[in-house]
Amino acid sequence: MPPTLQALLLFVHLVGVVVWVGGMVFAHFVLRPTAVELLPPPGRLPFMTAALNRFFRLVAVAVPALLGSGLALLLQVGFARAPIAWHLMLGSGLLMAGVFAWIYTGLHPRLRQAVSAADWPAAAAALERIRQWVGFNLGLGLLTIAVGVSTRAG
Repeated sequence: MPPTLQALLLFVHLVGVVVWVGGMVFAHFVLRPTAVELLPPPGRLPFMTAALNRFFRLVAVAVPALLGSGLALLLQVGFARAPIAWHLMLGSGLLMAGVFAWIYTGLHPRLRQAVSAADWPAAAAALERIRQWVGFNLGLGLLTIAVGVSTRAG
């Protein structure tokens, strides 16, 4: 693979990580706590739904870009010769993508529907489930970054 293509794939891969994992850090530790602090549920739930709509659309682009670029980089070396850490990153990336798919197609529509109906208890419950799964994915994402860095540290 030409070095410029390899550099482009690595760039796409890292941008995907920044968007997805960085976005989860922001949503989990900045956006949600601030919304809870400043907005009552009838204002907070539509606000968080709108923010998640935008974020999830970005993640829906970042995930295939991240998985595709990672797989292309892995195939360049070959599965047999790739470091074990790359296999671990692929596995955790696929698990994270599955969790995101569940959030995006299962939980997020429930949140949107509850907010549209002004069913604040159902919306709060859906948002809480999303928060829990995003926290899980964030932990996986940070672990995956640590695994990736371990291949460069030697």
